[in-house]
Parts: sequence; structure tokens; C-alpha cells
Amino acid sequence: MSDVTQTIEQQIKSDDVVLYMKGNAQFPMCGFSGTVVQVLKHLEIPFTAIDVMQDMEIREGIKEYSKWPTIPQLYVKNEFIGGCDIIREMFETGELQTLLEEKGLRKAAS
Repeated sequence: MSDVTQTIEQQIKSDDVVLYMKGNAQFPMCGFSGTVVQVLKHLEIPFTAIDVMQDMEIREGIKEYSKWPTIPQLYVKNEFIGGCDIIREMFETGELQTLLEEKGLRKAAS
């Protein structure tokens, strides 16, 4: 296992929700990353943001790790969920909220 793969696995395991993105939660550097940040903030889900612009090995390594070619990438409880389009669609259909509830990260709507 490469060093970058070990680093990624440690990052994903360090928190329940990890977002690999361009920029950070306060200043996303692309609209796609910004969209996922907005969804997570709207749902009041705490998350760790990893700025792939700060480390090119992580930027390329996360694409290999997930077998997904684009950034952002969202991980919930060590599981790759998807990129911007998938997260937006899951949010709009309520599937994301259900997933987060099932993982114990969000209370069910009453």
C-alpha cells in the first residue's frame, strides 16, 4: 500500500463525514465543491474538508482510491458516496438524508 493510500485511508477513517474538495468549507475554489458544502451545511452535518489543491499526491491519489475521476468526493463512515451531481440528486430526492439517518449522523424528520 502506498503512502498516499495510507494517508487517504487515515483521513477517511478520522471522521464520519469527509469531503475531498477544491478549497475549503469557507472558500470553495469551484462551484461543484461549493454545492456539496452547501448541502452538508444545510443539513447541519459536521464534516472534515480536505483541500486537494494543497497536495497534488492526495488530489491524484483520491481519484485512484475511489476509481472516480473528479473532485469533490464525499465519504460517509468510510464509504464513498459520490461527487457533486450524485450528492445533489440524492439530496433532492431525500436519499442523502435517509443515508445520513441510517448512519446515525442525522435525526429523522418528525
